[in-house]
Amino acid sequence: MQNKMDHRKVGEYWDDNAENWTKLVRLGYDRTRVHLTFPAFLEMLPDVQGLSGLDIGCGEGLNTRAIQKLGANMVAIDISEKFIQYAREWEHKDPLGIEYKVASAVSLPFENDAFDFTIGTMSLMDIPEYDKAIAEAFRVTKPGGFFQFSITHPCFNLGNEWIHDKEGKRKAKVVSGYFEKKQGEIEKWIFGATPKEWKKTMKQFEVPRFDHTLSEWMNACIQAGFNILEEVVEPNPSDELLKMDPSFWTERIVALFIIFRWRKPK
Repeated sequence: MQNKMDHRKVGEYWDDNAENWTKLVRLGYDRTRVHLTFPAFLEMLPDVQGLSGLDIGCGEGLNTRAIQKLGANMVAIDISEKFIQYAREWEHKDPLGIEYKVASAVSLPFENDAFDFTIGTMSLMDIPEYDKAIAEAFRVTKPGGFFQFSITHPCFNLGNEWIHDKEGKRKAKVVSGYFEKKQGEIEKWIFGATPKEWKKTMKQFEVPRFDHTLSEWMNACIQAGFNILEEVVEPNPSDELLKMDPSFWTERIVALFIIFRWRKPK
């Protein structure tokens, strides 16, 4: 049975996840972010030197800090008070000039046309009212500004059944149930690189899942008012990354993530 919930309830789950998530991220165990999704996001990002930006769903603040270091003037929000606490503590210890606020993506506490650009790094798919979050991103982005966001791939991030070759290596993924959307079912997992001894005792993340089709994501952006799709990237591992960590071979079989950049009309 599916558990319907709103963004506030989702925030409670992320409050519970925040301590272990932040600990593991800052120790480098979110290897997919470090080596695949966020490098692709940064490579796709336009020049932000001197621009004002909003990070929607900033979590513990790692990605926000990276973009601030590119010369942007960042504000960041998250619905989880604990995540914002950890982000503020980091900012206090190593100030970069980032302002963090506890706020919901579906009701941003900013005026219209407040930012030169808005971003969301692997956050929007965790918001049940994803269309409202996109509409809010449009509202606070200045005319001519851009909105760039990454999400799990709606087409291929389905199920965990794989087909293997004779040597036991994954060669294909079984994808089904594309239109059978999960709307709040709790998935329990932890970063794969987490030390085995920690996995035995550390509480897994509990993440409500919300599925939407590719067309729904794109139509939500169009209906919000974004009328220019500038670029789409599906991150996949380089040969160098596969040599360093063969486990990334999975991301060569299918695209598990996707990044969009939309432009608001002037």
